[in-house]
Amino acid sequence: MAEDDDRFDGMLMAMAQQQEQGIHQLINNFFGFLRRKTDFFAGAQKGEAEKVVIGSFKAHQKLALDAKKKKEDEAATAEKAKAERKAKEAAARLAAETKKKKEEEVDPPKIQELTDEEADRLQAEIDKEKAKPSEGTEAKGDTGTTESKKETKEDDEDEEESEEDKKKMKPNLGNGADMPNYVWTQTLGEVEVHIPMPMAVKNRDLVVSITKRRLKVGLKGHEPLLDGESCNELKEEESHWVIQDKKIVILYIEKINKMEWWDRLVKSDPQINTKKVNPENSKLSDLEGETRGMVEKMMYDQRQKAMGLPSSEDQKKQDILDKFMKQHPEMDFSNAKFN
Repeated sequence: MAEDDDRFDGMLMAMAQQQEQGIHQLINNFFGFLRRKTDFFAGAQKGEAEKVVIGSFKAHQKLALDAKKKKEDEAATAEKAKAERKAKEAAARLAAETKKKKEEEVDPPKIQELTDEEADRLQAEIDKEKAKPSEGTEAKGDTGTTESKKETKEDDEDEEESEEDKKKMKPNLGNGADMPNYVWTQTLGEVEVHIPMPMAVKNRDLVVSITKRRLKVGLKGHEPLLDGESCNELKEEESHWVIQDKKIVILYIEKINKMEWWDRLVKSDPQINTKKVNPENSKLSDLEGETRGMVEKMMYDQRQKAMGLPSSEDQKKQDILDKFMKQHPEMDFSNAKFN
C-alpha cells in the first residue's frame, strides 16, 4: 500500500471539527458526496464499490493496529529497561551502604579471641561511652540545666507532632490519598495517579503537563482536574502518562528522592500521615534478595525509631555485649549501663 498522503489533513480536520455527531456523521457525509457528485456507486460493476471500501478499511485498520502494537512494545521495552536500571541503581547504592555498615560493625569472632587484658580495655571503653549520658544528666550547673531544657523541648515537640499527625489524613491502601478528582498511590520510588474523565477521550482532547515541580491534567477548554506544584521534585524525563479504557488518564511519576514517602501529591492537597504508610504495599517484590533485605531493614528501623524502640543495629550491638558477658563471667559488669 502506498504511503499515507497527509496533504489534505488540514482540510479533513476542519471538516471533522464541524461534525457534531462525530465520526459517523463525517463518514456519512463523505459517502453522500460520492453518491451526489460521482458515479462511485452506480458506475462501477456490482460489488466493486463495496470491495474498494472494505479493502481500504482493512488496510488502514492493519496499519493502525500495527502502529498501536509497536507503541505498546516500545513502552513495555522502555518500562523494562527503566525497571532494570532502577534495580541496578538501588542494588549499587544499598550495597555501598551495606559495605560501609559492615566496616563499622564489631566482628563477633574476634571477641572470642580477646585476652583478659584486651577485654578489660574494651569494657573500660564501653563503660566510658555508656556513662556519658548519665554524667550529662546528673551534672550540676548551666550544662545540666541546658540539657534538661533541651530534653523538655524535644518532648514538647514530639507531643506537638503527635497532635499534628492526628489532623492528617490516613493513607489509602496504596499509601496515597483519594481526592475528589483523582486517586494517587505511591511506592518509595514512584507515584501513580488515576484521573477519571467525564467522557471518552483521546490524546488530542487533553492538556497534560508533567514537569520537575508541577502537574497539570484536564480537558481542553475546561478547568483542569489536577493543577498544582508537586510535593517533591520528580524526574520529568522518566515520567509519562497513558489513557486507559478511553476514560481514565494515568500518570506514572518517577521520584528523585527514593528514600522518602510523599505526604501529598501537590502542595494544595491535604497531608497524609506518612507514619501510617504500609511499606508492604510498595513493590518490594521488584527488588532482588540483598537489596530487598536492606530496604526492609531500613523500614524496620524507621518504625522502631518512631516508637522509641532500639534499631536493628542497637539490638545487634546489645546481643554482642551479652555474648561477651557470658564468655567472660569472671569480669564485673555491675557498674556498666546498657540501654
